[in-house]
Amino acid sequence: MQRINFVLLAALVCFSSCSARKKTTVSNRDVRNNNRNIQKANSASIANYKSLSSLDYIDKFKAIAIQEMNQYGIPASITLAQGLFESGAGNSELARFANNHFGIKCTSDWKGKSYFKDDDNANDCFRVYDNPEDSFRDHSTFLKRKNYAKLFELDKNDYEGWAKGLKAAGYATNPKYPQLLINLIVRYNLDQYDRAEGEVAKIKREDRVLSQINDSIGKSNTDTLTKTKPDDKIYTVKQGDTLYNISKRFGITVDDLKALNSIPDNNIHIGQKLIVVK
Repeated sequence: MQRINFVLLAALVCFSSCSARKKTTVSNRDVRNNNRNIQKANSASIANYKSLSSLDYIDKFKAIAIQEMNQYGIPASITLAQGLFESGAGNSELARFANNHFGIKCTSDWKGKSYFKDDDNANDCFRVYDNPEDSFRDHSTFLKRKNYAKLFELDKNDYEGWAKGLKAAGYATNPKYPQLLINLIVRYNLDQYDRAEGEVAKIKREDRVLSQINDSIGKSNTDTLTKTKPDDKIYTVKQGDTLYNISKRFGITVDDLKALNSIPDNNIHIGQKLIVVK
């Protein structure tokens, strides 16, 4: 089992994916400070971290994968296989420090905290979540985009169709990505958690999810996790925040943020009120 986890971790490093990525230029110093603050904010869960086997991971997260399947139609087997692959069974740096189990990177609509790690580029920006459950929910929300719409017309137990469709829609660049997911599903019998649905239930689910996708086209997405609107003029500093990640969250520069708030250095404190709109 340890060998399997090692292979998963190696695969994560070699083939980490996710489309709709935002290229970020940031200094190594800012990266270190930002990541240190994220780790400090998440110190309790990091201290209690215990290495998971693949079977441990499946047992821990199968219920939420089934929940997401029932709500959105994504096969539970696909969600679990992606989580296993992308997070190295929950043992990767991103999973442990950022609660990010799917390698989802920052995009222009992401208003939450960030964690930086070398991937396709040096210091790529990844999303940070308060807990793993938020990561699973954001994974479902992330897929509710126009380029993934056709996948929701598949049966919710069609894991082969989903594995191939994710690659075709641009989720992964690795040409072997569909087979990697399918191999995990077969190896751990993950399709036992998938559920077929009747024709009427399928139509209702399709109508609901596809309507949500259509309604979101052309609109600026509001972060569904932090509930922070980009047009708010005042932001209250929370644990783990830095001037850099606040500036990225609201689309201004660090220098502008410091000038707006008469901040002489890079020090801020929890509870501090910051003007974030010029």
